[in-house]
Formats: sequence, structure tokens, C-alpha cells
Amino acid sequence: MTDTPIYSGGPSAAFFDLDRTLISGSSAFVLGIAAWRNKLVPTHQFVRDAASALAFVVAGASDDTSTGVRDRILGAVKGVRLEDLVALNAEIVPKLMERIRPEAKRLLDQHRHAGRATYIVSASPIELVEPLAKALGMSAGIGTRSRIVDGTYTGELDGPFCYGQGKVEAIEELARWEGLHLDQCWAYSDSASDMPMLEAVGHPVAVNPDAKLERIAGERGWPVVVFSKRTKAVIRRTTQAVGAAGLAVGSFAGGVRWARSR
Repeated sequence: MTDTPIYSGGPSAAFFDLDRTLISGSSAFVLGIAAWRNKLVPTHQFVRDAASALAFVVAGASDDTSTGVRDRILGAVKGVRLEDLVALNAEIVPKLMERIRPEAKRLLDQHRHAGRATYIVSASPIELVEPLAKALGMSAGIGTRSRIVDGTYTGELDGPFCYGQGKVEAIEELARWEGLHLDQCWAYSDSASDMPMLEAVGHPVAVNPDAKLERIAGERGWPVVVFSKRTKAVIRRTTQAVGAAGLAVGSFAGGVRWARSR
């Protein structure tokens, strides 16, 4: 099949969720192991957070409120020194790079070739998200910023919490600075918790979606793509014509498998 280039028609960008979208599994699990090994978190906290991360790997996002997710993320870094967290990137970034799906890399390449900026948008700490985005050759990372006093995290926010509606606030601020037209932008996510971000752009795409997002995407005719673990191809599903978005999500894999429309 001949690849069809992603539409490019003005200032725009592509925004990617991280866990189960760009990478397989949970970045929090990788961060937790590194923090525990370097004695930045106690064992009981690591066990609790690891159990939560493993549940996410198996079942996807839970129905936790934004407040609950925020408290877990801020609590994980509270009392940790900035230099100690940043030092973990030498261990964390290579491990996350190993989890990047080849199909996701091809999709990033297509957006770059179309002249479009690419961003990770994640609730994970910006100190993790930004280096990973740079390692992938992306424009930047958008993540949760925690307040730092005297070089130590206080456990408080220092900007929007990049989860749910907070992701929209972050990309809208970026769009104002960069002159982006969100109706010409793309967003990719696996979770219904990212519905605000998906609804904020002109080209939403569900990637490896949880059950709720898959249902919503089917109702709205959004493209749905599933990275095949066995063949590393892309299964594309949709319920109706989706224009340029439908062409794009089917074109970035070398071999595309078409599923029967539901």
C-alpha cells in the first residue's frame, strides 16, 4: 500500500499522550523502580505505586478523579531534591525508549515530515517528559510542574496539572505562544480521561483505547488504531468516513491490516 502523507495546511501540531500511546505500559512504573533503587522512595510507597502501575498496564486508566491522580504524582516527588530526580533520567530515558512502539515512531516521523511540531502531553513530571521528548526528536514535552523551594519539591503544583482538562489548558497556552490552530492539530490517546484533549483538536485519534474511549470513538466516527503486539502492524478501525484523519492513521505502518467496520 502506498503511504498517504498527513495533511498539512497551516500552523499545527500533534499532541501525544505517553502511557499506552507512545510507550507500552506505564512510565510511572519505570520511574518508581528507578526512584526505589536510588533510595528516593521507601519500599512501602514503591510497592503501593507499583501495584497501581501494574493495574494500569493490564486494564488501562482507572476511573480515579483528577484530584486522586494529582495527589499521587505530587506526593511521589514531595521531599525529593530536584538534582536527584533529574539524575534518574540517565536510567529512565533509555528504558522508556525501549518501550516506544515502532508504529508510534513512524507516526512521529510522518508528522515531522509534514512540518508539524510534535509534543508529549503527560501527567508525569516535566523533568521526565521533557528529556524523553528530546530523545525522540520531538519539539518538546508538556508535563506536570511541581513547585521547588531550595532545590526540593514541596508537593504542590507550579502550573496546570496535565491531566484531563489540565492538558487542554497546557496545549491552549502553547497554541497562543506558537500561533497554532487547534482545529488543524492532532491528538492521540488511549484513555477516556483524555477526552478533553481529544475534543480540543480537529483530528482526534484513539490509540490502543480503553473500553470507554473505544465506545466513544465508535459513536463519533473517530479513527481507532491498535498496535498489534504480534505483527507490529496497525489495525485500523472506524465506523464511518473520517477524511484526512482516517488516511493518516492507516498510512504510517509498513503493513496495514484493515478490520471489519463495526
